Amino acid sequence: MHRRIIVPSALAASLLLAIPASAADYVPGAPGIGDSYYPASGNGGYDVSHYDLRLTYQPATDVLEGTATILATTRQNLSRFNLDLGLKVSEVRVNGKKAAFTTSGEQELEITPAAPLEKNRTISVVVRYAGKPSEVKIGGWTAWHRTPDGGVAAQEPDSAAWWFPSNDHPLDKATFDVSVAVPDGTQAISNGVLQSQSSKLGWTRYNWRSNKPQATYLATLAVGKFDITTDKTAGGLPVLNAYSRDLGDNAGAARASVERTAEVAEWLEGVFGPYPFNALGGYVPNVTSGYALETQTRPFYSPRQFANGSNVSVVVHELAHQWYGDSVSVDNWKDIWVNEGFARYSQWLWSEKEGEGTAQELADHVYATRSAEDPFWTVKPGDPGPDNQFHIAVYDRGALALQALRNEIGDEDFFAVLKGWPTEFAYGNAEVADFVAYAERISGKPLAALFDTWLYQPVKPAAPAATGAGATRQTAGADADARTNGRSAAAAPKPVQPRSWKKIAETNTIHAHEEHAGR
Repeated sequence: MHRRIIVPSALAASLLLAIPASAADYVPGAPGIGDSYYPASGNGGYDVSHYDLRLTYQPATDVLEGTATILATTRQNLSRFNLDLGLKVSEVRVNGKKAAFTTSGEQELEITPAAPLEKNRTISVVVRYAGKPSEVKIGGWTAWHRTPDGGVAAQEPDSAAWWFPSNDHPLDKATFDVSVAVPDGTQAISNGVLQSQSSKLGWTRYNWRSNKPQATYLATLAVGKFDITTDKTAGGLPVLNAYSRDLGDNAGAARASVERTAEVAEWLEGVFGPYPFNALGGYVPNVTSGYALETQTRPFYSPRQFANGSNVSVVVHELAHQWYGDSVSVDNWKDIWVNEGFARYSQWLWSEKEGEGTAQELADHVYATRSAEDPFWTVKPGDPGPDNQFHIAVYDRGALALQALRNEIGDEDFFAVLKGWPTEFAYGNAEVADFVAYAERISGKPLAALFDTWLYQPVKPAAPAATGAGATRQTAGADADARTNGRSAAAAPKPVQPRSWKKIAETNTIHAHEEHAGR
């Protein structure tokens, strides 16, 4: 037999030929998706298309057991990838085969599949896990509200890691099926449409479906004893509202507000275009927090939002987010203005509609009551920083920017922009710069200077040049000491407080998440 002798250099060459050229490209996915405010949020290397969550929750012990099936597509050759989860994992399978896993930090679940994953391949990931969500602390806080009869997951900028594994960032949106078993006599509420429910051996299972792309922080779960009202809109959209049975003195005001959800949504359709999702509603659990949140299709309201009586303005705010924040989500958390500035301005438009103060009158009032020395003006709504992400300036100064835009381009183009934007970017993500470019395209006007003045300069914009002009009617370069007919603009009469102001101001804690201030 003739034996070929291979010298070392030839051996090395033959081994290189035997190994696929792409093998060196199989690397771990990034442990963060690239957010400038929250570098650890989300993960790189894949995109999720669907979450199927099958859960069991025992209110008496706060024990949650779950099996999550995640469908995703790889975006690089992956040797390993991460999910975000704070609960304890017992098993992981990738494409049906057991995968090795470990944890790092407070929420990183590192998964190594049995075989590397090629780019642009559809994969399935099954994670079995369990734990007590209320005992999970990430960054020193929890997104899980323990209630007298259950628990609630609702928080921003993240809440998923307390109850299901995910790619936890708005850039990776997906559809959801959420199936939850709870003891008979207890209800489980989530996003979208209740597909079915059934009881067996003392447990009732609720099956929910949210069929449009949804950011993970907008997924919600509420377990407890609720009074539930159901209806349908004129267009056949299912409406479901839920109220904890122990809301005490706030019960009537909560119902008087949230039961107007369908009415408010119909009005918002006239402003922002067709409602983008498959269901409508809201819920008020017995929690001690004071904020509200735009959880998709079914906003969360703390009872304290109604401590001073009914307040439809908070419903307007959270429903406006269904277009601005939910359907069109932030590309990066620094772009929070494309959520909050518009939701606050919708409250101003509702006031205008109700005859309780025009948006211009509200803008004038905000401008006049904040002196140039007020730190309010140092916050930049277009990039406020993580510590100021939910600062009142993002809301009120953010709304001032929209009133300035309205005055600059006129009502016809302004409302065309408000309605066209959610269609242009439906079910996707966008930056502040995208909105500026869109407004310029629709209006045909250069607007960069206007937005720079109202969103990015850490000073109070100049006063109007003309006496009696609205506070936002000046150009970006207007002189703060400009005078008309010899009279200082600063000497103009102080605007009267609009009638709607008090109710709008009561919602200023709307996203004041005391539990993780500074996060």
